[in-house]
Amino acid sequence: MDLLTFAEPIPIEEIRAARERIVGASLRTPLVSFPLEDAPCEIFLKLENLQPIGSFKIRGAGNALALVDPDELAGGVWTASAGNMAQGVAWHARRLGIPCAVVIPETAPEAKRAAILRLGARPVEVPVGEWLEVFRTRRREGMEGMFVHPFSDPAVMAGNGTIGLEILEDLPDVEAVVVPYGGGGLCVGIASATISLAPSVRVFACEVETAAPLAASLAAGRPVEVPFEPSFVDGIGAPVVYPEMFEMVRHLVEGSIVVSVQSVARAVRLLVERARVVAEGAGASSVAAALSGRAGGGKVVCVVSGGNIDSSKLGAALRGEVPEPAVARKA
Repeated sequence: MDLLTFAEPIPIEEIRAARERIVGASLRTPLVSFPLEDAPCEIFLKLENLQPIGSFKIRGAGNALALVDPDELAGGVWTASAGNMAQGVAWHARRLGIPCAVVIPETAPEAKRAAILRLGARPVEVPVGEWLEVFRTRRREGMEGMFVHPFSDPAVMAGNGTIGLEILEDLPDVEAVVVPYGGGGLCVGIASATISLAPSVRVFACEVETAAPLAASLAAGRPVEVPFEPSFVDGIGAPVVYPEMFEMVRHLVEGSIVVSVQSVARAVRLLVERARVVAEGAGASSVAAALSGRAGGGKVVCVVSGGNIDSSKLGAALRGEVPEPAVARKA
């Protein structure tokens, strides 16, 4: 499958094979009920925040690296990430005993920076615009080793699709799945699994209103650029939808549910108070979307994609405030 021209869903055989490859390197995370008396639907939480790195990214990174000949990995690996894919690649690189470097934006949250260093990876900090460009070009001067794209890679998406297999096995009568949308790799992976095994299940992307290019692109019928405003929801959101991802997503999702930053902050607080679950902004965005009622009124699974949130931001959300966005660190 060509990296830049694919438009079909990830084959279910590849997703099943990915599950076998990552056994022992990632968890089968629990699917739990989230009882809220005033919710418009019956909400279930797929707790990817409980992965060893606190994010679903361990799945796609693990599958991508498992498919590469060990000799090709001798020179190390690198990726571009705001923090979660960085941890996924770094976690597997440490397990394999190979070097890892990560291109991160200068606004990367402190919790994710600390985790990258803790896992032994070398962060390369760049301006946000330069960081976004790596996703398109798949290269950056000075980086060595194999590049693992954080979302636009069939192997990464197949690894992400294993979440869909688990959801369908644990809740066969699920009616809708809400998936945070960043680059699209998580959404495509999960939707590929459901469309193959349970085509009646509706999959919704969710975005935050300060950076929601997918909703605008779906409305226009083509990838469009939108205004981008940084927020504490750092794991999703961008000015653009990458064309190769749009061609896949447009055929797989019911639509994109756009939520406010305020509603995401409320969802972070509700998850802690009612379910004792710590989610980062991106991870809580699916709950905010379900609570809006736009995913329907039946059994809705919210993918809690990650839990890597700065303690200061978590504290603000618990006080009923909207956490401030990360800012570029001073040199």
